[in-house]
Amino acid sequence: MSKRRLVITAVLAGGSQSEVARRYGVSQPWISRLMARYRLEGEAAFEPRSRRPHTSPTAVPDQTVELVLRLRKELADQGLDSGPETICWHLTHHHQVTVSRATVSRVLTRHGLVVPDPTKRPRSSFLRFEAEQPNETWQSDFTHYRLTGAAGRPGQDVEILTWLDDHARYALSVTAHHRVTGPIVLDTFRAAAGRFGCPASTLTDNGMVFTTRLAGGSRGKDTRNGLEHELRRLGVVQKNSRPNHPTTCGKVERFQQTMKKWLRAQPVQPTTITELQALIDLFVETYNQQRPHRSLPHRATPATAYAARPKAAPGDRSSDTHARVRTDRIDTGGKVTLRHGGRLYSIGVGRTHARTRVLILVEDLDIRIIDAATGELLRELVLDPTKRYQATRRPPGPSPRKH
Repeated sequence: MSKRRLVITAVLAGGSQSEVARRYGVSQPWISRLMARYRLEGEAAFEPRSRRPHTSPTAVPDQTVELVLRLRKELADQGLDSGPETICWHLTHHHQVTVSRATVSRVLTRHGLVVPDPTKRPRSSFLRFEAEQPNETWQSDFTHYRLTGAAGRPGQDVEILTWLDDHARYALSVTAHHRVTGPIVLDTFRAAAGRFGCPASTLTDNGMVFTTRLAGGSRGKDTRNGLEHELRRLGVVQKNSRPNHPTTCGKVERFQQTMKKWLRAQPVQPTTITELQALIDLFVETYNQQRPHRSLPHRATPATAYAARPKAAPGDRSSDTHARVRTDRIDTGGKVTLRHGGRLYSIGVGRTHARTRVLILVEDLDIRIIDAATGELLRELVLDPTKRYQATRRPPGPSPRKH
């Protein structure tokens, strides 16, 4: 039984208000107001009145609530971000309505459009970093996307390669391929650098198309692939994330998540690489030029942030020589192989030295081949990257060994 019912019952039974107040630990004026309400409303006085005000002049108008819910649905249906920050941006820039992020969040929660996820890691726990200038760092990565086959069945799996500016989140190059290879990575980098200028540094994971620093065997730490040679030639600092630490490249990873969400929301799914590339180009235009970005100041677009500051440029890495030592054995044709810039070259030494174990001393393009047993210099040359076979330029036929 509630205290209100007990108090009213005690007073109606003949008890004085002061005595009842002492017995139940309440004030006498409160009992007077309670009894007056009982005489007017009857048993309704047993329950407390609502404390909601009769008027709410600062409440969000119903039209604004409807607009928030409509924007939420439209953005979600398009596969775009539909969080409170983005909705606030659209309200301000497209509908001249100003409300706070907290207000939009309360509206969405009240209508069951926000699902609490207490296990989600809070934003405050992340250590964030951002390049100070455009072109200071480019991030790159590739992801998979499934084309649609006949009768709507899953089709071929393809890959999408992205180059993204770390400062502005500007999508510099997004291309679809059957498989991303080292030459494709190099070609797309050159195309982006030719259009937007060369970056001061790059940041990628440790995929073989980006670096061979963690590879083993003949493509191990003692060689560089095509992208690594190009970056060194241009003076671009190459940075790689720690293995099994994808948050280092989080900006490009998040871009790919946003892109794939948008692609999956399209009513007509691509069936070919060409159709997929057309959709990607449309998304990149929307992402760069129209879509507000939550991580940029004032929810600016990536294109606005990219054009707002001067561009960074590469430094001087002319003194960064690439020296390495390899052990090998000359094959029966009198040749050894050497990988440079992601390509495999054959170097002629002579059939006279077939099956001889050698040391290969490499400093950029300067190569010396030495007999591992005697220390004899068998050949010295400057590698010509335009020719896959480096001939000896000696007359045909065996040459006598030196004694």
